[in-house]
Amino acid sequence: MRLKTLRDNFLTVLKDDFPDTEIQSFFYLLTDHFLKMKRLDVTLNLNMQISTEKLEKFENAIGRLKNHEPIQYIIGQTEFYGLPFRVNENTLIPRPETEELVAWILDSAKASTKGLSILDIGTGTGCIAISLAENLPSAKVYAIDVSQKALTIAKHNAKLNNVNVRFFEVDILDWRKNSRNLGVEDLKFDLIVSNPPYVRELEKTQMQTNVLDYEPALALYVANDDPLVFYKEIIRFAMEHLKDNGKLFFEINQYLGVEMLHLLDNYNFENIILKKDIFGNDRMISGTKTR
Repeated sequence: MRLKTLRDNFLTVLKDDFPDTEIQSFFYLLTDHFLKMKRLDVTLNLNMQISTEKLEKFENAIGRLKNHEPIQYIIGQTEFYGLPFRVNENTLIPRPETEELVAWILDSAKASTKGLSILDIGTGTGCIAISLAENLPSAKVYAIDVSQKALTIAKHNAKLNNVNVRFFEVDILDWRKNSRNLGVEDLKFDLIVSNPPYVRELEKTQMQTNVLDYEPALALYVANDDPLVFYKEIIRFAMEHLKDNGKLFFEINQYLGVEMLHLLDNYNFENIILKKDIFGNDRMISGTKTR
């Protein structure tokens, strides 16, 4: 089969499932992944014959796309803050909003003239910790997660991007019991960041099928009656492990910005800032521990 025929068939088979622009994006991601061909290469080589082996890979991908499996899981990778990251069903797919959180942290870190000590709680793919380590080469970066499978991916991503991040398997909801698993029990951090589970069960109806059916529930959902459970425990942890004038950064549920302001204020954090994301939703918050 010629590449042009493959492209036309791909667009036709998926036309009832996705917008044309999204189908084209999928196709070029797959040609890059399976054929090592960029969009311009495809345009210049439409008469190229595609092997049976490669065609089978495209057919498999089409079937998975029709079941609304995320393209990132199909190709096993994505990009975050300009860096490559491996992803699979054990990790959330990094979001653009989280890139905004990283950019905010990096902007705030410009004022520091020393190497910072940073902890990322609930690291998943390692996207936050690794991006910070890449852009703050003098920083000492640590990251924890409750999922051993996610940590395997995160460690791979650190090697992929040639950065040094120390990873530990820790349940932050039970950190007092296993704090020594951190390996940093005597350390104080200049900065703690977390993008913990924050989607309430009642909000599942707003989620797309590709998220509901494929991304790990462990990293997404919290009970309706205690949606800030992770934030409360992380703040308690930060009260003991943040240095004086250390900063705490969170990605948050867009509907709970006011509640997060009150929560940080109740723990006497100062310089509390609530920021909106590119879509105009309350998405990030930071505060400074002063005592």
